Amino acid sequence: MIILGLDPSLSCTGWGVVRTEGSRLTHIANGQLPTSTKASMAKRLAQLQSGIAAVIIKHKPDRVACEEVFANKNPQSTLKLAQARGAVLAACGAAGLSVNEHAARKVKQAVVGTGGADKAQVAAMVKMLLPGASPAGNDAADALAVAIADAHLSRE
Repeated sequence: MIILGLDPSLSCTGWGVVRTEGSRLTHIANGQLPTSTKASMAKRLAQLQSGIAAVIIKHKPDRVACEEVFANKNPQSTLKLAQARGAVLAACGAAGLSVNEHAARKVKQAVVGTGGADKAQVAAMVKMLLPGASPAGNDAADALAVAIADAHLSRE
């Protein structure tokens, strides 16, 4: 089974692809889709949607795992996150893929062992769990963590 993990964000959406064979996980690819703050909201969302669509075409995942929206203290930030998430989920839906959604704390718990882990801890565990993986940045590492967590949580 091939799982595409997503860490949506308007500024930079992370993605990571892993293969599961029983309890074994293998890194396939990862990356980040940054958008320009100078571009219009519509253009940024279209860029995220087309970028994820291209990842789907290239890697042909069997399913997708995505972090759930969490409420920020700033309502505008929450709204922008939700819009970015909608754009990447639309790409998944257009490709006919099912999407499992996981809370960030659940992802951290599954990958690091504690729901309060920081980005550095998540990245370090991703590298341990996926030997040879070199995440393209924190957003890509988080996306790989979502895919890893989905593989583990879906077996429970």
